[in-house]
Amino acid sequence: MCVGVPAKVIEKQEFTAVVDVMGSTMTVGIIFVPEVEVDDYVIVHAGQAMSTIDEENAILSIEEWRKLVDARTPE
Repeated sequence: MCVGVPAKVIEKQEFTAVVDVMGSTMTVGIIFVPEVEVDDYVIVHAGQAMSTIDEENAILSIEEWRKLVDARTPE
């Protein structure tokens, strides 16, 4: 099973993009989604943007990821 994380594109180059993943930025490949634009959301797996996702579903997914992170963070 593969797990993809939603991320917002904040900068785009020819073959890569800088994305925001829950407050952290990283550079990912965009060869699978060359049509992606700044402010789009993508699913990232293993350093590659695998597909685009609409904003509503991305935000819902990010909220669930945040719950997992918060549950693992010691108080």
